Amino acid sequence: MNGSVTNLLPACPVETTLTLISSRWAVLILRDLLTGTKRFSELKRSVGHISQKVLTANLRAMEEKGLLTRRVYPEVPPRVEYTLTETGYSLRPVLDAMAAWGTAYKEKQA
Repeated sequence: MNGSVTNLLPACPVETTLTLISSRWAVLILRDLLTGTKRFSELKRSVGHISQKVLTANLRAMEEKGLLTRRVYPEVPPRVEYTLTETGYSLRPVLDAMAAWGTAYKEKQA
């Protein structure tokens, strides 16, 4: 992240994390990219009920935040791949904790 973005982040570390991954879609995109590079169509399929417009907006926002990189191959039709950055991969423990908590919660509700 560049310095100008860092200056805009909240003082609270929890709020900072939420600023980066507060979108339901961002968390699901992170989940799916933790297993490796994906193409746009693969992400659209794996994330679920998300429009192309919303997926594109989330991917762009995540790229701006330094969570993923976008690589366009000069082919016809163009091939675009998304890969998590080191910062994106560093969110793995957060997503693992969310998954563990969600599993425990679902078990209590059963």
